[in-house]
Amino acid sequence: MYTGNVEVGGSADVHELPQLIISKLAVGPYNNNAYLLRCRRTGAQLLIDAPSEPERLLSLIGADGIETVVTTHRHHDHWGALAEVVSATGAQTAAHLLDAPEIPIPTDLLLADQDEVTFGDCTLIAIHLIGHTPGSIALLYQNPDGPPHLFTGDCLFPGGVGNTEQDAVRFNSLIVDVSTKLFDRLPDETWVYPGHGHDTNIGRERPELATWRERGW
Repeated sequence: MYTGNVEVGGSADVHELPQLIISKLAVGPYNNNAYLLRCRRTGAQLLIDAPSEPERLLSLIGADGIETVVTTHRHHDHWGALAEVVSATGAQTAAHLLDAPEIPIPTDLLLADQDEVTFGDCTLIAIHLIGHTPGSIALLYQNPDGPPHLFTGDCLFPGGVGNTEQDAVRFNSLIVDVSTKLFDRLPDETWVYPGHGHDTNIGRERPELATWRERGW
C-alpha cells in the first residue's frame, strides 16, 4: 500500500491509480522528492523535478525513457540533475516562464497559469503560485476515477506553505495564491505530493490556514 514515506537511498514508493502510476523517489542531499508519472494505456512517462543523483533517476525512468521533465521552480535543488537526465533521455524541459531564465538548462516549454502538459492520455495543469519564487508552479492531475492529485513543489507542505525568507510581501502573495488557487478550488480528498518530505491532503491542512496566516510563515 502506498504511503508516500520515502528515504534518501531507499526505493521508490509507487501509487497506482486506474490511469496513472506515480513513483516517488527521495534523493540527497536535501531530501528532495522526484516523481515519475506513467500513463497506463500508452506507457508515456513524465518526470516532475530532477533534483540530484541522476543515476538513480535514470534507473527509475528505465528503458522506456521520458517525454518531459517539468521543473517546479528555479532553486538548484530541484534541477541539479536536469542536464544529465535530459542528455540521457532526450526529454523536453518545461518550467514557468518567470523561473525558466534562472534555470541554466534551456527550457523548451514555457508554462503559464493553467497551461497543460500532456503525456500519453494523461494531462497535468500548471498552477502558478507566487512567493517561494516568482515562477513556482504546482501541477494538478484531475483524476477521472477519484480525487485530484496535486504536486506542489516547495509551495505547500504538511504544516505550512513554502519558505519566503521572512519577507512579508512574498509570504502574503504565497498564502493568498495557495488559499485561492488550491484550497478554494480543490476538495479535501486531494492528495498532495510536496517537493520534500511526506505527502498530505488538502483536508488535513485546511484547518491550519488561519494559523499559518497569523504566524506569517
